[in-house]
Amino acid sequence: MPNYIFPDNTVLCNFGSVLRIDLLEQILDGNGRWTEAVAAEAEQSSAYLGQLRRLTFLGAPIEIDDPKAIAHIEHVRCNVFGGLPFTTKHLGEAQTCYVLQNYEEFTGSSLWVTDDRDAADWARRNGLQTRDTMDLMSEGVLGGLIDRRAGFTLLHGMRQQGNWLRLPRRPDDLG
Repeated sequence: MPNYIFPDNTVLCNFGSVLRIDLLEQILDGNGRWTEAVAAEAEQSSAYLGQLRRLTFLGAPIEIDDPKAIAHIEHVRCNVFGGLPFTTKHLGEAQTCYVLQNYEEFTGSSLWVTDDRDAADWARRNGLQTRDTMDLMSEGVLGGLIDRRAGFTLLHGMRQQGNWLRLPRRPDDLG
């Protein structure tokens, strides 16, 4: 696993929807990080997914206060990810990609976990390592944190909760 792992709010909501934030914490193994926008999104989502109030294991949110960085992030948010002016839609994605591309501590040694396929495709085209919820579950299987059948069931449970994510066809697809 890379040095740092940045889950998007989609991933946090997936694990929260099946009441397994504890499993996400184990999989990240102290390497989870997040930006201030993702933290804000998770706080909003915690209104209906109470488990998202238990994300202290991601550490203090990374704040971005440089005006040039903020302008760049806003450009990417609106022009690449399709966010609208005067909203925060896609701000978490744009901030995370900026941090992974521009903060020496995270560049090259970190990955972004998202189930937003278009955003992940853009990130990969721009040299960022990406994974999705199913990949994290496979890491959990390989690490002995969950067996294949239980991981398969959880992923399908996430979908039943209304979340859109890549799914394995059978338990053996994990790990």
